Amino acid sequence: MACPAARTNTAWRIDRLLAGALAALLIAHPIQAQHRRTDPALEELIPDSAIDQPEEWANQGLPPQGQVQGEALDPSSPMADDAQFTVEWPEDDFELPPVASLEPDPDLAETFAADLEEPPPAAPEGDAQRISKRLTLVFPPDPAAFPEREEFEERFKQLSAIENLKGEGDDSFAQLAVRARSDRELLQRLLRIYGYYAADVTQSVSAIDPGNEAAKDERHQAGKVRFDITPGTRYQLGAIDLGRLADAGPEAPMLRRSFRLETGDPLNSDKIIEERGHLDSALGENGYAFAVVAEPELLVDHHRDEGDLTMPVSPNGQYVFGEITSNRPRFMSSHHLGEIARFDEGDLYRRSMADDLRRAILATGIVSSVTVVPRETKAPQGGEPGVAAIDVSMTKAPLRTIAGALGYETGEGPRAELSWEHRNMFPPEGMLRVRGVAGTKEQLAGVTARRNNFKGRDQVLTLDLTANNIERDAYDARSLSLTGNFEKQTTLLFQKPWVWSVGAALAITDEREGNVNGVQSPRRTFKIFSLPLRAAYDGSDNLLDPTKGFRAGLRVSPEQSWQSSGNARYARIQFDGSAYQPFGGGKVVMAGRVRLGSIPGAPIERIAPSRRFYAGGGGSVRGFGYQEIGPRDSVGDPSGGRALTELSLEARIKTGLFDGAMSVVPFVDGGAVDTETTPRWHDFRVGVGIGVRYATSFGPIRIDVATPLDRRSGESVVGIYVALGQAF
Repeated sequence: MACPAARTNTAWRIDRLLAGALAALLIAHPIQAQHRRTDPALEELIPDSAIDQPEEWANQGLPPQGQVQGEALDPSSPMADDAQFTVEWPEDDFELPPVASLEPDPDLAETFAADLEEPPPAAPEGDAQRISKRLTLVFPPDPAAFPEREEFEERFKQLSAIENLKGEGDDSFAQLAVRARSDRELLQRLLRIYGYYAADVTQSVSAIDPGNEAAKDERHQAGKVRFDITPGTRYQLGAIDLGRLADAGPEAPMLRRSFRLETGDPLNSDKIIEERGHLDSALGENGYAFAVVAEPELLVDHHRDEGDLTMPVSPNGQYVFGEITSNRPRFMSSHHLGEIARFDEGDLYRRSMADDLRRAILATGIVSSVTVVPRETKAPQGGEPGVAAIDVSMTKAPLRTIAGALGYETGEGPRAELSWEHRNMFPPEGMLRVRGVAGTKEQLAGVTARRNNFKGRDQVLTLDLTANNIERDAYDARSLSLTGNFEKQTTLLFQKPWVWSVGAALAITDEREGNVNGVQSPRRTFKIFSLPLRAAYDGSDNLLDPTKGFRAGLRVSPEQSWQSSGNARYARIQFDGSAYQPFGGGKVVMAGRVRLGSIPGAPIERIAPSRRFYAGGGGSVRGFGYQEIGPRDSVGDPSGGRALTELSLEARIKTGLFDGAMSVVPFVDGGAVDTETTPRWHDFRVGVGIGVRYATSFGPIRIDVATPLDRRSGESVVGIYVALGQAF
């Protein structure tokens, strides 16, 4: 309780405020005198003089500090003696009345239902799908009520805040409730995407028993969320307005059919976006180079359970291809761009062909960025299409590269390689490369000139001058060769079913075979002219990682050999085939390969050792070293043969590890080399092993470990092979 002096000062402040307020009132409404029956206490507080002269009374202000009006209160006297309050002083046993509880907020009651003394009402019965330990979706028991359930469920799982943010930060019950609200809004948005605009989503969040004190520390792990989904009526498409599509004339019905939505179809936002893309693509593929398809707008009418779609379309006329212009004619001329393009002037404009040209220019490796833009040079008139020139704008990429590699191989020793190249030394796309190899088993110096996209797309002209010295167990050779080759290549950008190559080569090689009866054989010089030819068909589904289809290729190289002891004419023939068959929905791919070779026309001693067939190694029969399989001389060195047989079978099994990127591949390889021109298989060797594949955006990385069956003296116990791409 305050002391009397403090109360007196407080009273004066109250009096001062009341006086000021009353004075202001009296100024506005003067009163001559207050009623004489006024309460004496009030009359003492506001005397008649204050009413008669309010301004003067109000300006008197407070009395000097320390002065009080009236008699000072006795600290021992109760306030009731002078304050004249009408409220009785409370008794000692006075207690406040109980405060009534407020009604709970509906949202909070729903979110924190587990904290309430009364549990939330039981959710309606349905088909519950447990997404995780703490998240459950409940769908209508009749699948027909929500046929998109599986797709919907997977989509929600990928976007759920509860699932994607678990383990981040403080995973408290309150935080779980916040994420549950976010997921409830997500479910409602997804339902609208599928056309369920009247859907209802009921959310319930539960935790551990609030009375279980021992479990309170585990509260942040105990939260569970349940969403009961009632899709309701699925809305339908009402009116569809595609703007000026009819301006396309005779093409309009075909273009309208590309937009595969009609009035009465189920309302699906994804489908609308998808069909907008189909219509835009159809316009771009049928000559409408400058067509515009605006963003769709949907007006939902809840009374009709329908949505009216408006998507303005402006065809803007039909066009044919005009000339191609380059912004860097000396770097890559317009004529060369025309050779790369898969269209000619006058062809009906197709957007995919313009995009294909852009990708092909990027694939050259000599540009870092490129844009391909149509430009109107003649407007459509009188039913005749207009002309759209193609403007190509390029930015140069770095053109020079210096590369080097150091390595060591068992049986081969150390090896160093260095190369320099300029990818546009002879524009357009004329590459020059100088390279060298220094190692204990091989030394090489070479110059290569290559023109990419020569006289057509993916056609390559190559000239190669090479001097090398090779030392193998089978032979050593010192060679000088000049080779020219013209080929049609397949690429990752555009995998072609048919490829071919024709060439001519002139080689001078001084070679010596291994020991014969313990005596080192003399060196022999061969002058060889050859016409290597190749044709291949690729019916597989992927260049680096095929899973179905087959491949077949044939190489034929007629050769003329001159040497001091006599001349020889023969042909080197090789067939390669492979097939791929998926099983178990693509989880397992069985792959098989066969290679057959023959050199008819000359006895084996007339054929240079470097031109004979050998087998063994990572690209041949795994488990064996390079050239280990085949006939051997008197001291056990490979001597090569005129017939070749190789067989391979492997199972590429996906494991699901690393998001499905890892595969396990058990395999078995076999091969034989014979001195006759037809395989006899009298010395067929087999290697078995297992490998792993790790899928990347540029192809699988391959690691294989294999061992030979019936291993012989001098052969390796284990062979390890690392490469990019499948073995075949």
